[in-house]
Amino acid sequence: MPRGYPVWSPSDARTDLSGGARLQLFALQATAELGEAVARALGQPLAKHEERQFEDGEHKTRPLDPVGGTDVYVVQSLHGGPSESANDKLCRLLFFIGALKDAGAARVTAIVPYLCYARKDRRTKPNDPVITRYVASLFEAVGTAVFVALDVHNPAAFENAFRCRTVALTAAPLFVDYAKALSGEHLCVVSPDPGGAKRAEIFRLALESALNQPVGKGFTDKHRSSGVVSGNLFVGDVAESTALIVDDLVSTGNTLLRSAKAARQAGAKRVIALVTHGLFTQGALEIIADPAIDRFVITDTVPPFRLGSRITNEKIDVLPVGELLAEAIRRLYLGKALTDLIVF
Repeated sequence: MPRGYPVWSPSDARTDLSGGARLQLFALQATAELGEAVARALGQPLAKHEERQFEDGEHKTRPLDPVGGTDVYVVQSLHGGPSESANDKLCRLLFFIGALKDAGAARVTAIVPYLCYARKDRRTKPNDPVITRYVASLFEAVGTAVFVALDVHNPAAFENAFRCRTVALTAAPLFVDYAKALSGEHLCVVSPDPGGAKRAEIFRLALESALNQPVGKGFTDKHRSSGVVSGNLFVGDVAESTALIVDDLVSTGNTLLRSAKAARQAGAKRVIALVTHGLFTQGALEIIADPAIDRFVITDTVPPFRLGSRITNEKIDVLPVGELLAEAIRRLYLGKALTDLIVF
């Protein structure tokens, strides 16, 4: 990304929708709050649907508004909890897309802010399943035309898993907008492992362009075997800087903490973690409390329901993704380019 490359920001959001087929926007109950935010940003009311749970645990979901001949977008984030598992949410979304196609929808686009099983995109042991590819096959089987996800773990594996059109959005524009308040500080963008170096570099170039100032780079080495993470090598020009550690998700937070401590030892004055999906599984509270990381910045693709409100208020900033998702929907509907959303 060359210097001066345009990057979308929430202040650029538009609501004009003068496309062809009528647009319908649905959000399943598990992602209702985020769906309503997308609807407000898009200037498009949520279409009505019914979700029904049966006594034996089976369920059905059907549209209540007519969808024949329409361009349909369905919002559902596929993280586990607080009331449904990732498998429940996945199954409900698949069945609903099938019902929409059966009801005559011209095109169905799945808007999946957090994609479950995206980390199981390759074999790491003999006879391992490649679940990302299996999930892709399920969406294709029910008639999904376009699949949109935000900061998938491995964009190349994600794109190769699907045969339908995929859009790999990134939260980088939101993080760039957040980091504008740090203009004037010496900044260094850090990848917590070599695998995330490309993601960090895309963000670094976008930030450098937006701030019109040099931004350093660095990365921490990491090896994982049987769930054990090791490796202490740090490379980068982080001395006397504010280190911005960029990653797609935080689970326990051990990887981020290792990287933060390595950056501190290399001379970083302050460390801020910019992470799209805040899963915050068991053990994360101890990591959050560690002073090596000054601040966590996440998005609302996964609400921080596993954390208490006090912890969230004290050390976590939550950036809303509703406007970003709405802008992507608007452009897909109108056939417009997604380039300044940092989509290629």
